[in-house]
Amino acid sequence: MTVIASTAAAPPSRTQGRKLGLWMTVALVMGNMIGSGVFLLPAGLAPYGWNAVSGWIITIAGALCLAHVLARLTAAANGPIGPAELVERSFGPLAGFLIGFSFWVSVWAGTATIAIGAVSYAASFLPVLGEHPALGAAGVIWAVTIINLMGTRSAGGFQLVTTLLKLTPLVVVAALIFIVLGRNGMAAITPFPAQGLSLGQTNAAAALTLWAMVGFEAACAASGKVADPERNVPRATFLGALLSGIFYFIVCSGIALMLPSDKVAGSNAPFELFVATFWSPGPAAFVALFAAISAVGAVNGWVLVQGEVPCEMAERRLMPRWFGTMAPNGVPVRAILVSSILSSLLVLANSSRSMGGLFTFMALLTTSVTLWLYLACAAVAIKRRIAVPAAIAGLLFGVWSLWGAGLEPSGLSFLLMIAGLPLYWWTRRQRRAD
Repeated sequence: MTVIASTAAAPPSRTQGRKLGLWMTVALVMGNMIGSGVFLLPAGLAPYGWNAVSGWIITIAGALCLAHVLARLTAAANGPIGPAELVERSFGPLAGFLIGFSFWVSVWAGTATIAIGAVSYAASFLPVLGEHPALGAAGVIWAVTIINLMGTRSAGGFQLVTTLLKLTPLVVVAALIFIVLGRNGMAAITPFPAQGLSLGQTNAAAALTLWAMVGFEAACAASGKVADPERNVPRATFLGALLSGIFYFIVCSGIALMLPSDKVAGSNAPFELFVATFWSPGPAAFVALFAAISAVGAVNGWVLVQGEVPCEMAERRLMPRWFGTMAPNGVPVRAILVSSILSSLLVLANSSRSMGGLFTFMALLTTSVTLWLYLACAAVAIKRRIAVPAAIAGLLFGVWSLWGAGLEPSGLSFLLMIAGLPLYWWTRRQRRAD
């Protein structure tokens, strides 16, 4: 009897194809973090003055605690694992679904927010974009979606290039800060307030600054695409968060304290304003260009993650299996397309808002939704007795940040999280039918 081998091709999986190495994974983390957030935040933080500086210190410390917790949890897992699966293993499928769904919402909402930031900076040298910001943001989302549909390596290579480019405005502003301080000394900085710092204003400022730190979980969420995830994901998570935090603190504090607060608060491109003030308008235009590229690079990383999250949940039967369909190149096509559609609809539905008002509200909303993931991961670490001191500090920081974000964004984030329950029940019916 002749045995004939089957020639049917195996279905593509998330683990097929070439993987992201350490530096591409660091680029993914930093690329997701260094987006429109850092380039637009000085305008929102300008009224807080020195309270914003203290907010940055608390935020960076809290985010590093959470990044350390997430890195340790990922290192303790056997093989690639996403944030939702970490929660599911400790608190059951319902908790895993709620956290995974809220994280997915935060990613495609964040994609919309960052795309708006990209258009805001690009409009400084292409004014036509400022006339139709919603359409411009939707165009950015879909241009980057096409890149991600081409494959993980295409997205990873694009992310590495844009991360190197986006460091340019940060380096330029940081260099100008040190040059001005060296020439004028402390006279170049707004004096420390005689009444001291305000805890309430520091809390409010920290809620905004946390938006710029959101994204350090990207390597964990995309661990199925990372080579040697047990080693590279923890290293990339902490290293990416640390380097991004250092850049943030220097440049945002310098802009907020070295320019008049009313001018910074009224600017749609505070980095460009800073360079034009202390250098010249020519280089300032290039800074605006690189800031726009930075935001586009962040959209690229978030589009990659927004496809991985529902796909990974579908593989574990926490989302309908429809979301787990793969293209031959291993890309979760349906998950990416649905996420980009939702992100575009969010932008178009809010097209009547001003650029700055929409960005600030969406930043607080996205941060609040993501905080539920951070709180859950800290609770997992405490339950499993992994990095307990950092987990307790991260838990307290997360609760404090939810309070600082305000009732409306925090309450809406909870409603968005439980809005996914019909999908969970649909998935349970599928499992029973199977």
